[in-house]
Amino acid sequence: MPLITSAGIGSGLDLESIISATVSAENTPKMNAFVAKEESLQVELSAIGEIKSALSKLQDTIEKLADPDNFNKRIATIKQPTSDDGDLISVTPTSDISPGDFNIEVVELAQGSRATSNDGLFASTDDVVTASGGTLSFAAGDKSFDLTLDAGATLAELRDAINDSDDNFGVTANIINTGTESKLVLTSSVTGTGNDLVITNDTAELDNVSTLANDGVTAGGIAIGSGDEAKDASIKVDGITITNDTNTFKDAVQDMTITAKRESVDGETAKLSVQVDRESVTKLVDEFIANYNNVIGQLGFQSRVGKPLNGDATIRSLQSQLVNNLSVNLTDAGPFESIFDIGLGVDKDGYLEKSSLVRSLNEAMDENYDDIGKAFAGENGLATQFETLLENYVDSNGIIKQRETNLNAQLDDLEDDVANHEYRMTELEARLRKQYSGLDVLLAQMQSTQTYLSAQLSSLPGFTKSKS
Repeated sequence: MPLITSAGIGSGLDLESIISATVSAENTPKMNAFVAKEESLQVELSAIGEIKSALSKLQDTIEKLADPDNFNKRIATIKQPTSDDGDLISVTPTSDISPGDFNIEVVELAQGSRATSNDGLFASTDDVVTASGGTLSFAAGDKSFDLTLDAGATLAELRDAINDSDDNFGVTANIINTGTESKLVLTSSVTGTGNDLVITNDTAELDNVSTLANDGVTAGGIAIGSGDEAKDASIKVDGITITNDTNTFKDAVQDMTITAKRESVDGETAKLSVQVDRESVTKLVDEFIANYNNVIGQLGFQSRVGKPLNGDATIRSLQSQLVNNLSVNLTDAGPFESIFDIGLGVDKDGYLEKSSLVRSLNEAMDENYDDIGKAFAGENGLATQFETLLENYVDSNGIIKQRETNLNAQLDDLEDDVANHEYRMTELEARLRKQYSGLDVLLAQMQSTQTYLSAQLSSLPGFTKSKS
């Protein structure tokens, strides 16, 4: 705390030390108490924060355990045929598909149509396709777009206009030069039988680059050759033939999407096996065990002797409720009536562990896989019980949040107390300086008077100074 003036100059006394000692005697115990209280609050707040963090992690896991979909996942294993040609199929199962094994053959891939200009129509890419301009209309299946050409447009300009059109639904234009002529080749991405590319126009000048002439009856100068028509895809599932207008077969096997990648060679098949995703359930249970034990560890650590939460009623209550939730009787979960029935247990220190005392988790999944999900995510399942408990502690209006709010409020109040105390110390120093200033002046006057009287007395006849 800064000193305002230098006291004691007039009297020669060490008034600065007196003032400093007086203020320090009043200030130091209080400030030490403030520091000690702040440290205590901060340590408690930190401990509460560690517990809240552990509870939040457990809550995240509980939310996943409470979702039945996490117990209904399916995993598809494909044994592709031995070939250098790449995968035959890919699959995407849904949670509703029943486990099973299938043999899948790809008979034919879907393709879009391919149209080529007739022989002798264009000598080079610079040949003009329309002298006065016009509009071409492209259609395949339920898709279409129009393209307007300027007067004097060349074959090369037509190709570029098709490829650059923002409305193009999937028509690719190329020009093949044979050495004696240029041929326009148009490929449509729209697959499926009956979805051949059709090109019409609004002026006969464009008949040579249309599949149908302007009269609406005569064939134009572009034609789809044999084998270049749009085709359906065809697969066999366990010998049953299935067709589709694309290579993606949704629900060919109910609740599963099969995508054909290439055609089978000599009737080769991919062997597909669909099983429940036990591994993801095992990982989720392991995550639950780890995060639950982390909470138990934090509660024990933060409430041990010498820690700020030692003997804390809130912590004791939480510990008790966690144990009670593990002990709840499971209902509507088949043969599983407790966590012990699904391969879990609690050791002597209150930590969760995998146990085979009744049956292991793997054995439980082998015997009643669907009931594992009900044991956790059912209406009265373990996760449902924990959700309610953790919400009471972790959510925005929960007990832990209220505790944090209270501690932060105490820190704010303490900051105000420190500021008020510092103000009082400033006032105390000012008051002391005022008081000692008067003493300093009085002593200085007395010393001056003494000096004056000594001088006057020494001038009197017969006055003799004492010898020192």
